[in-house]
Amino acid sequence: MDFKDYYQILGVSKTATLDDIKKQYRRLAHKFHPDISKEKGAEEKFKAMKEAYEVLKDPEKRKAYDQMASGHHGGDSFTPPPGWEFQSGAQGHSQHHAQADFSDFFESLFGQNRAGGRHQQSFSQDGEDQHSKIEITLEDAFAGSEKHVVLSQNGSSRALNVKIPVGIMDAQQIRLTGQGSPGVQGGKNGDLYLEIHIRKHPTFILDKKDIYLTLPVTPWEAALGEKIEVPTLGGTIAFTLPANAQTGQKIRLKGRGLPGKSPGDQYATLAIYIPEPKNAEQKALYEKMKKEMPFNPRKSS
Repeated sequence: MDFKDYYQILGVSKTATLDDIKKQYRRLAHKFHPDISKEKGAEEKFKAMKEAYEVLKDPEKRKAYDQMASGHHGGDSFTPPPGWEFQSGAQGHSQHHAQADFSDFFESLFGQNRAGGRHQQSFSQDGEDQHSKIEITLEDAFAGSEKHVVLSQNGSSRALNVKIPVGIMDAQQIRLTGQGSPGVQGGKNGDLYLEIHIRKHPTFILDKKDIYLTLPVTPWEAALGEKIEVPTLGGTIAFTLPANAQTGQKIRLKGRGLPGKSPGDQYATLAIYIPEPKNAEQKALYEKMKKEMPFNPRKSS
């Protein structure tokens, strides 16, 4: 019989980790599973990679195979060494192999079928995880919402109602269990991961969980420290400015950012706006201020 290079069949290196082997198996199983694949020779390729995976995923079988396989190449004429017998501590070892349609090569190394003949095993395959993106508003992220999402998959579309959690952050993912690719032959469905993208807001700037905005104030509000209204995502609140506030000064509104276990804050940067005089009387007020409140902001104090 011919020697089978299980590493070559799976398309992995001899130093591949178990995680690498599992990932490659899942990829190939999805590609060649006879129930879903249109590839030429898919069924035979599926059987071969299933057999290779059966050996390489098991540390005991892999170790035994590596020791025996030294110096052999795929397609070489092969006979097990004299006295070869694989011993496994795993329970149900013979029964498991009795149900699988493995090759003579496999049976010669890891035990003949003891069930009096081979039976085709129906292999299940879990569906793959899927990834997509969803755009929401800053208000959606602050208060939570429900979005109607239409996803295109394999030429068809399906609609989902997705619950947006309160306080979700930009680039955070929502996991929808079982909403990915369907499983095959009883395998579980994959999951769907939706990456959140928060749309740019006309007033507020989001930085992680904190909210920033520029807050226009009048000269007298800033000078006298008056009470003003400040917009927040939770609604307008009243806030008393510190007396003699200046342009560029930041005001922190604790806990007014995105909610959560550790909520963000809101930071308002003051911008003093000078009203334009519309008539002679208003212009006279500026002249009076000039005389009674001499001040040069360009001169060092």
